[in-house]
Amino acid sequence: MKTQYTAVLLGALALGLNAGASASEHHTALALEHAASAAAHGQDGHAEQALKHAEEALKHAEAAEKDHAEAHVHTTTAVKHLKEAVEHAKKGHADVSANHAQEASAHLRQSIEQ
Repeated sequence: MKTQYTAVLLGALALGLNAGASASEHHTALALEHAASAAAHGQDGHAEQALKHAEEALKHAEAAEKDHAEAHVHTTTAVKHLKEAVEHAKKGHADVSANHAQEASAHLRQSIEQ
């Protein structure tokens, strides 16, 4: 009974977290849901169900981790381009500054889309 109540509660929580969420947030919410279900099943002595949910939680947690890492790389690259844009603008190189700003914008968009 505890398992069913926990599963319903976690499902509602995951739906709330998923409203308007990005892919990595979606994976994080699913990882949380499955991890909690794994814990509940483990506490109830259901090793087979605990394993199933722990494996699903791991799958989604790894996907979320990958998404966050890719977004971080794009943000770091954008910062580098923005620093270059600032330096070139200070030197009066408007065209070079614009190119770096455009590259930064592209990387920032990619970081959001991850």
